[in-house]
Amino acid sequence: MIDDDSPEWTEADFKQAKRLKDMPANFQRTIQRARGPQKSPVKVQTTIRFDSDVLEGLRATGRGWQTRVNDAMREWLRSHS
Repeated sequence: MIDDDSPEWTEADFKQAKRLKDMPANFQRTIQRARGPQKSPVKVQTTIRFDSDVLEGLRATGRGWQTRVNDAMREWLRSHS
């Protein structure tokens, strides 16, 4: 399956790639501090299988779709407990 958000690198991509240590120092600092510690409560990474049309539809809702799925699952648990 090809993921449009993260396509396979071609040989040309690898040839053009640069190491982070070869980039300007201010860019390195920006990248290295881009993500801090996760907020409490810490989420747990897992794997779940969706039908391809469901996953496509979720991704089509845009940035933050995983958070919206998490919120929907939490709401479902509240109403079914």
